[in-house]
Amino acid sequence: MVQIIAGRKGKGKTKYLLEKCNNAVGSTNGSIVYLDKSGKHMYELNNKVRLINVSEYGLASYDAFIGFLCGLVSQDHDLEQVYLDSFLRLSYLEGKDITEAVGKLEELGRQYNITFVLSVSADESDLPETVKKNIVISL
Repeated sequence: MVQIIAGRKGKGKTKYLLEKCNNAVGSTNGSIVYLDKSGKHMYELNNKVRLINVSEYGLASYDAFIGFLCGLVSQDHDLEQVYLDSFLRLSYLEGKDITEAVGKLEELGRQYNITFVLSVSADESDLPETVKKNIVISL
């Protein structure tokens, strides 16, 4: 499953993402991972959540990002939820269509029973029609 928190930069998406992630700790039996572009939110996350600073891994393209996610999935069979802050920047999709990326995440989610929650810096009206069904919060 893919859930999207949408809104322009500075609207408070990260606050909702962090809250959603921390609330999930009590109701999730498996692993929770939070991907970010820095380690800035380390102390705002529950200590049961694994924060990964993606910028430390030298990714430089969308394909590398998808490979990185597949690597996470393959190494942790208990992975239940993945939170992606600044999804467009992490995935190298700023200014591009995210339809394919959301489709790949939905496929991974179905295959391995993982929920992906994305923070997307774009207005709901600017997102493709095919991904609007995934929006859970629009700011």
